[in-house]
Amino acid sequence: MRKWCNCILIIGSFLILQGCFVSKPYKNPDLGELDIYRDFNQQDTSTIANIPWQQLFPDSLLRALIQEGLDSSLILDTAYENLEIAKSKYLQGRAQFLPTIDALANVNSAKLSNNSIAGKQFQSTESGDTRRNQYELLGSLSWETDIWGRIRSLSEAQKANLLKNEAAYRAVQTRIIAMIASNYYRLLALDAQLELAKNTVQTREKSLNTIQKLQRSGIESALAVKQQEAQIYTARILEVDLQQQITITEDSLSVLIGRSVGEISRGNLIDQNIEVEPEIGIPSQLLRNRPDVLAAEYNLTKSFYLTNEAKANFYPRLVLSAEAGYQSLDFSNWLNSASFYNMIMAGITAPIFRQREIRTNYEVAQANQRKALANYEQRLLNAGREVTDALRTYEATKEKLSLREEQVKTLTTAEEYSYKLLLNGYANYLEVLRATDEKLTAEMKMIDTQYLHLNSLVSLYRALGGGWKEG
Repeated sequence: MRKWCNCILIIGSFLILQGCFVSKPYKNPDLGELDIYRDFNQQDTSTIANIPWQQLFPDSLLRALIQEGLDSSLILDTAYENLEIAKSKYLQGRAQFLPTIDALANVNSAKLSNNSIAGKQFQSTESGDTRRNQYELLGSLSWETDIWGRIRSLSEAQKANLLKNEAAYRAVQTRIIAMIASNYYRLLALDAQLELAKNTVQTREKSLNTIQKLQRSGIESALAVKQQEAQIYTARILEVDLQQQITITEDSLSVLIGRSVGEISRGNLIDQNIEVEPEIGIPSQLLRNRPDVLAAEYNLTKSFYLTNEAKANFYPRLVLSAEAGYQSLDFSNWLNSASFYNMIMAGITAPIFRQREIRTNYEVAQANQRKALANYEQRLLNAGREVTDALRTYEATKEKLSLREEQVKTLTTAEEYSYKLLLNGYANYLEVLRATDEKLTAEMKMIDTQYLHLNSLVSLYRALGGGWKEG
């Protein structure tokens, strides 16, 4: 007896040791020293990604829209359902360590052939009836021992899949926040340009009266009058275009936050002032702040454990099973002690020839793992590029804003000079038209630059992984 126990102990220890070699723990990929920011030697770990969105945006109307979007967005609802599916699969994966238990209640009634062996035997009895009934009430248990770590690998893969979907949910959340803020600032910019276009129409209508007076005085021709009228139509067409863009942007923003198309309550572009420094931290922080990078790493983790599971399929499986219950040919004796039976079994199933199915699955799992690693590294490189581009855009638009302001001031003075020269006969109307057109173009571009400056900060916030952390 002791000899058998020792043998079992030795075999069990060997199998457990072998299982450790088959099912290996996941290790983070060695990416070396990250250098994914262009020309930035950032040593400070401060980053705007750690600022909750409620604190980043000072506009209360914008914050209300973002909260509505997070509460009602259909895009986020889809991501949430994917997360719920992953949670269910994770719970199922954990339950695979437990045995399978089934219960069965069954009544069989069979008429045996009179010419069969069994039928002949029953015909020899007193009744001669070959119909027989059997009543069964039984329970069964089956449990696979996880010698090679196959079940453990599947469980870890489902856990990684859950974490991946949680990160994907956060990625959608950050994208929605950025899209709402970007569309909101675009609306404010369009409002400012529309106001500028309306003011331009009024200014040019006043200028038309002046040109008409100059025509009657013989200083200007009818051509100048018609050109000024054309300028008014140009400004009005611009007004119509801007109103159309405002409507389209409002509708897009309405759908984004999960409501029917309609007007959007909003503030003014001039009041928008996000008082934060665009700190980006160090590159390695993207590994924990960027939800899409996190999702890519968890996908790599999942594929690693699925490779473990595929490798474990090369080895035998040890399954323990038991069955007990009541069986009787007579209903009256169905549940008495004489009808009770039980059975305990242990079986090892080893793959011998499966038409290369197991090896193919293992090779596919390895390929998927390599693809997941490449995708992870690509996501990280893209994240570095997005941070670099957004920061460069922020710095460029900040510099351009001051230049635009000086440009508008200069062109405003030039427009005033041109009118004075025109009234005193030292300039023709074409010079006035050129000055007014250049001023309007510069003012429109300055508003565009203001929008791009705000939007670049939003893009930087999202690129760094901001938006999903609670305030």
